[in-house]
Amino acid sequence: MGAAGRLAVWWHGARPRTLGASVAPVLVGIAAAGRAVAWRSAAALVVGVALQVGANFANDYHDGVRGVDVEGRLGPPRLVASGMASPRAVLAAALACIGVAGLAGLALALATTPWLVPIGAAAMGALWLYSGGPRPYAGLGLGELAVFVFFGLMATAGTAYVNAETVPAAAWWASVPMGLLIVAILEANNVRDIPTDAATGKRTLAVRIGSRAARRLYRGLVVGAYAAVVAGVLVEIAQPGRGLPMWALLALASWPLAIRPMEAVGRAEGRELVPVLVATSALTLAFGCLLALGLWVAGATAA
Repeated sequence: MGAAGRLAVWWHGARPRTLGASVAPVLVGIAAAGRAVAWRSAAALVVGVALQVGANFANDYHDGVRGVDVEGRLGPPRLVASGMASPRAVLAAALACIGVAGLAGLALALATTPWLVPIGAAAMGALWLYSGGPRPYAGLGLGELAVFVFFGLMATAGTAYVNAETVPAAAWWASVPMGLLIVAILEANNVRDIPTDAATGKRTLAVRIGSRAARRLYRGLVVGAYAAVVAGVLVEIAQPGRGLPMWALLALASWPLAIRPMEAVGRAEGRELVPVLVATSALTLAFGCLLALGLWVAGATAA
């Protein structure tokens, strides 16, 4: 295999079609901060993307060596299970990504507050223990909660903090819909994998509650993201400075992108669920960009 082929393998393993889940919260956090320090914003983006890619490689490694990625799995082929890369190489890639995220996070901690160090360590631990360790918590049905906290709340509010050295109310509010949409990406993945996860003993939340309830949960997460924006604006109207500005309603313009995956998740089976995951990732990025734009416009008009 040539250099181009090897690069393609690793690019495939990074799962680029879902990386909007780490980019969107950073964009929203920068906008919610009301100011942007260029290098801090760039470092926050490095942390987010490196952690997500590291999580993808770590899950690939752990599920591969545990035998969770069986032949009948419906998603894209995994590096370890398919033999495209050795377990040692995938493990090294995961650790390298975590190391890059750690260095960027340490730089941000040195520039702001040392409290970012234990928060970052918790995020790395959550990344590793999702499918690693003696009892992976993905199999305990806790994956959705961890993703909401670390990829939603902490990514958005943390980005706002490193730029403004405080977390405005708008950042907390904005982190909720971002977290819900990112969990929806995970749920689309887990709904697709219910048959193989159940067969290998990986009892994700989707396996525990069943296919029908998991599909309803997916729809509830997407609708909840839009409802959270409306709720934040209503709070701002009632209590200025404690919610989301009116311009945040720009995020609602992404709703047309939600219609197709919302419809498909109710009837799709097997490989038909793969486009639902891809569409949800695209929705998350579009929603985040529009929400960030609304927050920037609100800040500019208020200045």
